[in-house]
Amino acid sequence: MKAAAKKAAPAKAAAPVKKAGAARTVEVRPLGGESRTALVRRARRIDRELAEVYPYAHPELDFDSPFQLIVATVLSAQTTDLRVNQTTPALFAKYPTPEDLAAANPEEVEEILRPTGFFRAKTKSVIGLSKALVEDFGGEVPGRLEDLVKLPGVGRKTAFVVLGNAFGRPGITVDTHFQRLVRRFRWTDETDPDKIEAAIGALFPKSDWTDLSHHVIWHGRRICHARKPACGACPIAPLCPAYGEGETDPEKAKKLLKYEKGGFPGQRLNPPQAYLDAGGRPAPPLGAG
Repeated sequence: MKAAAKKAAPAKAAAPVKKAGAARTVEVRPLGGESRTALVRRARRIDRELAEVYPYAHPELDFDSPFQLIVATVLSAQTTDLRVNQTTPALFAKYPTPEDLAAANPEEVEEILRPTGFFRAKTKSVIGLSKALVEDFGGEVPGRLEDLVKLPGVGRKTAFVVLGNAFGRPGITVDTHFQRLVRRFRWTDETDPDKIEAAIGALFPKSDWTDLSHHVIWHGRRICHARKPACGACPIAPLCPAYGEGETDPEKAKKLLKYEKGGFPGQRLNPPQAYLDAGGRPAPPLGAG
């Protein structure tokens, strides 16, 4: 069910994009003749539906502190969260604090990080950011965007993951899944991550940004895949302008589902207690099936 186009010219709205002190604006352009009001309503309805499908959505990286989260997020580039979760226990057991990692032998760190790919560059980044934390922030991860993006290997995406999930400060995480889905949903046609962040941020209350990111990313990982989206098994298919880009046969689409939607365990190896049942096992996901 697509939102109907209403009335004539859509209103234009601007949303600021901040990057290392510089401000940008992007024009929020409803697509296909849809009014801005209709776009906002449709976007928020999709998010509400996704929230019902993934009421347990959360960061899929294992972490016990802001330091562990920022390191894990840097390591997650060009690999899966599952692979990072398999790697970080050994890393944090040997280097539990920024001071420890800052003083680490790079060759020993490289050996631990080898399974994550690009391990030399990642070693340089995590040792560099650890040194910066020690030298500039007293060994503590800062809670401000402008400070986080100055750390080696930390861009806006990583910064917002840390702010939203370690500090409770709203942010939109524009990863590859988020970029793909917001264009499929026709929330924006922007391709630059900063402009996507601004365009989507203008459609939702700031308080929704972190959860919105989780909902969209989880859907991209489980159902709305890059190459073969499982359209026939998608719970928001009636709301999606891109329905039909993937497999529409329900039985064939079910075979494309990943993680808990396909009957497989999720990505997280060490889920928080809130996601465990009384016996200490991962709780069955709501809405799966």
